[in-house]
Amino acid sequence: MSLLDIDERILDLAKLVEFTASPITDIKEPPPGVDIALIEGAVCNQENVHVLKMFRERSKFLIAIGDCAIFGNLPAMRNAFTLQECLDEAFLDSVSTVNGKIPDGPDLPRLLPKVLPVPHVVKVDYCIPGCPPDAEAFWFVLTNLLQGKVPAPTEIPYEHFKFD
Repeated sequence: MSLLDIDERILDLAKLVEFTASPITDIKEPPPGVDIALIEGAVCNQENVHVLKMFRERSKFLIAIGDCAIFGNLPAMRNAFTLQECLDEAFLDSVSTVNGKIPDGPDLPRLLPKVLPVPHVVKVDYCIPGCPPDAEAFWFVLTNLLQGKVPAPTEIPYEHFKFD
């Protein structure tokens, strides 16, 4: 959402960057030497851990985007229960389940016992909080990094991080 919320500036951004791995390009693995990796969402399964470590290894800067990536947020609400309790509720015990079965197979990523925020798995260079993050904060961090400036977190203007 924040990327789209930069409005027509996305055209300026497209002149400066090459999207190498994204849902848009459908490329699953980033090439080595990526300048900036943007990561959103909490870490819920083993595949998430693998992809996250690959992005960290291949990126100069890794940025956690949004509250789910930074704090775990809504996906981490399942941490109040055991993984088995969550699976039972979703696939066996819900009011809409008839002859339920917990999905299992080699092609399904294994869920982690607990949902983790991205910084608990890999080193993160920048965090842009919010749900969704403020487009101006997103723009500020990206354009500074693209210009070779490495902004300190305290340099991000306050008005982009106040939530009142």
